[in-house]
Amino acid sequence: MTDHHDSARLLPWTSADGNPCYLLGDGTGHVSRVADDIEGLQLGMADDLIGHADELLACQGASDRELRFLARGLTDCLRDVRRVAKSRGARLRAVDPSLDDEGGNEDEDENEGGSQA
Repeated sequence: MTDHHDSARLLPWTSADGNPCYLLGDGTGHVSRVADDIEGLQLGMADDLIGHADELLACQGASDRELRFLARGLTDCLRDVRRVAKSRGARLRAVDPSLDDEGGNEDEDENEGGSQA
């Protein structure tokens, strides 16, 4: 079994000043389990919002206010889902370095000034 104690996990939340938070460890502790639960909630909320978006967009009478509110919710969920994907992708690459980031698009904001939990 490979030791991954040096791997930093991007957590599904930010610090109070908006910087990304990272966790150092082997992924078996309490904070890792909390992060897993929050990621699951974020993905579930994204599924729910997609269903709501489908319904609202099918409605010809949706107001500008409703559509702006939907756009804000979708943007927030997309940001959360992207963070989950980046975190999980990084953990997969830590296990199997042959998996590369084909897009090569690392978000500069999430690579600078992060805090650790």
